[in-house]
Amino acid sequence: MSKLPAISAREAIRAFEKIGYMVDHQTGSHVILRRAQAPHRRLSVPNHRELAKGTLRKLVREAGLSVEEFTSLL
Repeated sequence: MSKLPAISAREAIRAFEKIGYMVDHQTGSHVILRRAQAPHRRLSVPNHRELAKGTLRKLVREAGLSVEEFTSLL
């Protein structure tokens, strides 16, 4: 199991945009990303300076990526 780097929400959003997610809207401190093509998944990314490792791992899993695939997008 690979380790996830310590990244900010902005860096994570940029990585998810590379695979087809777009910023849909922001509710409070969470940025909601939506995938334009099928499957139309939504991700809720907390807008923090550094994302918690568990939160980032869950977002990567919900996006349908492995940790290695996600780190290659950074």
